[in-house]
Amino acid sequence: MSSTPIPSRDLTLQDGLIRMLDVLLSGAALIALSPLLALIALVLRFTGEHEVLYRQRRIGLGGREFELVKFATMLKDSPNLGAGLLTLKDDPRVLPFGRLLRETKLNELPQLVNVLTGDMSLIGPRPLAPVHFAMYTSELRTLLSAVRPGLSGLGSIVFRSEDEIVARAQDRQAFYANVVVRYKGQVEAWAIAHRSVRMYLLLILLTLWATMFPASQLYRRLLPGLPPWPAELDTHAALDEPRSTRP
Repeated sequence: MSSTPIPSRDLTLQDGLIRMLDVLLSGAALIALSPLLALIALVLRFTGEHEVLYRQRRIGLGGREFELVKFATMLKDSPNLGAGLLTLKDDPRVLPFGRLLRETKLNELPQLVNVLTGDMSLIGPRPLAPVHFAMYTSELRTLLSAVRPGLSGLGSIVFRSEDEIVARAQDRQAFYANVVVRYKGQVEAWAIAHRSVRMYLLLILLTLWATMFPASQLYRRLLPGLPPWPAELDTHAALDEPRSTRP
């Protein structure tokens, strides 16, 4: 992969504004969504394995590890079962209520606390488990560690149906490491190179759009300079190569 340096312009002001927006928006969202969060926690407590939260160590800003929090959606021993840390479409380890939470991305909402405390941003590369972080090149690991990981981001939008894409490969672990990781790294590097308050706000809107319309390729129209979609993903992906006829 070609080198994609962090932009040379001074981003101190931009980063400060983004952090201010992170605090304001995550705080407001936690207050506004508190009834929904309480309801989800109540349902989880009395269904499945009665676990409410799932915690996992992820790599954050500066390469430091932090504890990411999600609503529990899978069997407690899932990392030691099936596809390990990969989650596939129709994965049998996912609990019934957990499947609904994952399809709607509601399982990610507790990470608003991670955003509020400064471990994450609303927008950035998704925080990776150490084993997945190690799959990236040294150059990309340095780049990804230069910004806060995000609750959402360009990689999350592009790979909205990653579980379907990976599930169609014969050797899923190899396909993830050699194809998905490579292209996702290019996409995240592009997003970091174009980091700005405008891009931050645009990706928040695209996240909401992708949540409502998962098959949409609107991001391709609004971000025409993205790295080209790899042919290998065409072979396996449930998502088609972006079509100009789709919104």
